[in-house]
Amino acid sequence: MSAARRWGSRLPPVVWDSLLPALLLVNVATTHASRGLPLALALTAALTLPLLWRRRAPRTVFGVVAAVALVQWLVDVQLPADVALLVALYTVAARSGRRGTLLAWAVVEAGVLLACLRWVAEDAFLTPFVAVTATAVAAAVLGVNVRTTRAYLAAVEERAARLEQQQEQQARLAVAEERARITREMHDIVTHNLSVMVALTDAAVYAQHRSPDKATAAMLQISETGRQALTDMRRSLGVLRTDEPDAQRHPLPGIAQLRALADQMSAAGLPTGLEVHGTRTGVPATAQLTVYRLVQEALTNALKHTPPGTRAQVRVRCSAEAVTVDVTDSGPDPTPAAGTPSGHGIPGMRERAAAYGGTLRAGPLPGGGWGVRTRLDLGSGGEASR
Repeated sequence: MSAARRWGSRLPPVVWDSLLPALLLVNVATTHASRGLPLALALTAALTLPLLWRRRAPRTVFGVVAAVALVQWLVDVQLPADVALLVALYTVAARSGRRGTLLAWAVVEAGVLLACLRWVAEDAFLTPFVAVTATAVAAAVLGVNVRTTRAYLAAVEERAARLEQQQEQQARLAVAEERARITREMHDIVTHNLSVMVALTDAAVYAQHRSPDKATAAMLQISETGRQALTDMRRSLGVLRTDEPDAQRHPLPGIAQLRALADQMSAAGLPTGLEVHGTRTGVPATAQLTVYRLVQEALTNALKHTPPGTRAQVRVRCSAEAVTVDVTDSGPDPTPAAGTPSGHGIPGMRERAAAYGGTLRAGPLPGGGWGVRTRLDLGSGGEASR
């Protein structure tokens, strides 16, 4: 943009609107005969000065200019200021609807007809009438185009603003989902590993005098559990690089790690059996992680809320369409006094299952004990598709 255009764009619109009245008044003052100059100046001012308000009230200004033009026609005075009618028509077309534009154009066309009938010779009527009519049509069409362009640009800006708002909302939702995911992961990691460490610590304290070897093994297991918890926490927070030794020693938990989990729970005092049917090769890594966390949470609840001597059984069935998980224990039915599993554990398990279109059932079994059952649909999971 040139310096002149930048300078012009900073001027208020009223400055540009005042140029035409000023030029027409100077033209009349310098070219009109002195005999009719006062009337010509008055009519010119009445025709052009209302244009200063054309942007605020286009229809009103057009009506005033048309009325003054009719007075001019009645007193039989020809003025170049009649161009104000075209400017007013353009403004109505640019700032009003189709009906207002057609009505204003009809008024201008009637004025063109009257002007040609009075001031044009009969043998030369057609040419000026067609020329002025075409000019009026051009002014109206130009105004309509300007209005259409403004409406289009406004729609584009509104759409851009709406898209930006949607992107911001999606970003906030993504952040909220990530926070919820990290919260679930941290809950499962901390709850499980602390429960195991507490159980192992109690066992080590109990066995330190009677069986030092068992106490030492329990302490080593506590140490390994703590390191595993730190590694899982770092992985969940996204700060563990794949080339680190800990990442190679502790891969992302999945169905293959359920055996180690069952052994860990057995060492902590909850003898756990494991059955895996079907092949896990077709199960996505995220679904395997969900299975692992569901089993981990169910076993952790059993470890915390059942008395010594309770046994647990884990059954996992894999297929190309779904993975079914059953975790049962032989403990007594929990009562409010005994402490029914509560907190974020079961709700978190339901959220994990819902991500794969599954529902989780947790409750007492008919023959005694407690069971958790869920089915993950591998074809409709939100996480599975990502």
